[in-house]
Amino acid sequence: MESGRQHPPAKKKWPARLPVILSAHTWDDNSQRSQAELFYLQKQIQMQTPMAIVLEDGEMIEGCIEWYDRLALKLRGRTRTLIYKSAIKYMYKQDDAQP
Repeated sequence: MESGRQHPPAKKKWPARLPVILSAHTWDDNSQRSQAELFYLQKQIQMQTPMAIVLEDGEMIEGCIEWYDRLALKLRGRTRTLIYKSAIKYMYKQDDAQP
């Protein structure tokens, strides 16, 4: 029989790299999610991180984020492209190669 001692719950193992999903339609400056999104985008702009953006239709666009606003991102790749956030399925750093 066990001695009344309970085992701690098992820790969840998260994948090392998760794609970023933007909040396309809701923009509440006070929400934690919006603040995290702003911080993430600002960091990628400052570091000029090569990004891969997968659109809702499956198309993938690669480049560095130049700027963003509440509804769109401007990406500098082979060409400069304005992408509406509502068209983005997810994005990830190109260094974090997806399987």
